Amino acid sequence: MDGRREWRVAADPGLVVQRACTHLDGLREVAAHAVPGCEECLRSGTAWVHLLACLSCGHVGCCDSSPGRHAHRHAHAADGHPLARSLRPGEDWAWCYPDELYLRPA
Repeated sequence: MDGRREWRVAADPGLVVQRACTHLDGLREVAAHAVPGCEECLRSGTAWVHLLACLSCGHVGCCDSSPGRHAHRHAHAADGHPLARSLRPGEDWAWCYPDELYLRPA
């Protein structure tokens, strides 16, 4: 991936007025770090379920279904890093942690 993709909020068919993500402006997505898994889980020797990459810095962390929830922790600990994309092959979505919204490529 070249890291220059644009994102938009995924439409929610159950809502008449769609919600907006307040974190997309000025986003300059970077490529995921070249690591074989969750950076924190690899250091501690723990397992993960699914991986996400921070769109701001490329940090790779595990999903909320994983014991460590490192992507979530990174998004809330690192100022200005609220968005992460799925690294699962065949999936093309991202998540905004503060706004709790799915994102799709624009």
